[in-house]
Amino acid sequence: MALEQELRDQKSREYVNWVDRVLEQHEGHNIERFRAYFFLHSMFKNSIDKWIEFAMEKRVQVLELQFLIPQYDYARDNYAFSQNLLGLEGEGESLKDRYFDILPTLQSCQYNIGFKFLKVVRFQHIGITDEVLDYFLSNCPVLERLTVTDARGLVCIRVAGASISLKYLTVINCPNLKRIEICNANIVSFVYWGVWIELLISNVPLLVDVHLSVRALDNVDFTTLAFTRLSCCVSQLEILKLNIQGVVYNPNYDFPVLESLKRLELNVETDYHSALYHLSSFMKACPHIQRLVLKLDFRRTYVETTVSKAPKFPHHSLKVVEIMGYRGYQCAVEHVLYLIVNAVALEKIIIDPVRRWNWPPGMDRGTKMVREEVKARKHAMEHLKQKVPSTIEFVCL
Repeated sequence: MALEQELRDQKSREYVNWVDRVLEQHEGHNIERFRAYFFLHSMFKNSIDKWIEFAMEKRVQVLELQFLIPQYDYARDNYAFSQNLLGLEGEGESLKDRYFDILPTLQSCQYNIGFKFLKVVRFQHIGITDEVLDYFLSNCPVLERLTVTDARGLVCIRVAGASISLKYLTVINCPNLKRIEICNANIVSFVYWGVWIELLISNVPLLVDVHLSVRALDNVDFTTLAFTRLSCCVSQLEILKLNIQGVVYNPNYDFPVLESLKRLELNVETDYHSALYHLSSFMKACPHIQRLVLKLDFRRTYVETTVSKAPKFPHHSLKVVEIMGYRGYQCAVEHVLYLIVNAVALEKIIIDPVRRWNWPPGMDRGTKMVREEVKARKHAMEHLKQKVPSTIEFVCL
């Protein structure tokens, strides 16, 4: 393990030296995008600070600091975004005292010209505080997309006021985050993955795309909780993605009607007895969806389970069904058959054995996973396809 860490640090130093040389040779006045993507941490703070200074001076539009941390090395300190670069360091007073007195503006930052052009910011394994994030939101007049992943320093994210230009907010696995507040804002898309937190959303007339993936909560009906938090915008949503793995079906819950929804994506466990009832409730609540994506997962110790048959419910708008992570289990087949019977306008079924939400393009899925996919693809072509009417296009990826 120590040898592996030493080799990784050596490669990281080589990467840092290479970036330094590239920036020294750059002669242009502007750059559109600056991206650093490697195994980097606090050891390389001085160089990373200089990269950010360079990007700001070159009026960068897309700033991506995406650093990787091996699982065995999580105790190592992440790179912390330098508050000096933002003019947030006060003398003789704490940062908190200064922040709550008055938020520094562009005039306090010697690299402020660069922030005027920032349109996209992506931070991964970066030590950023609430104050730093608020600075970006308040002082980047054309910032439209913000993604923060594994930011340990964040406790509260607040996007408030029509003056903030942000339209796309993605927050993933920030372990100390307690609260997200979005109000009176122009947000169009909101993505949150992580543990359940206090989520306050109000007066967001442009919000049409929401993705919530929350780890299973003991004794909590996540479906009810999610729709409660989204109550102000549920009728205007056009795209909804929910992770309902491990969520127990509540037959007494009256789903709100999502009148505007066109696309529904659900991460589901198909192998529990009320799975089809749960799916049926979502379909009834979304009378106008045209595309349904089911991302299938199965319990780790899978045992073939009898899935209770849900009552028939004709759906007249659904045209495309995509089954991702397909395996040749009977419960998965029953989901497909249920949709064939009830989606009376169905035109196309797409079967994809690859769990693409876990395995981005180019990532090695391992021999075992690939063998499972080959077996599932064969099952779909030999057994599932023959159950699909000729009027429905069948595609197996």
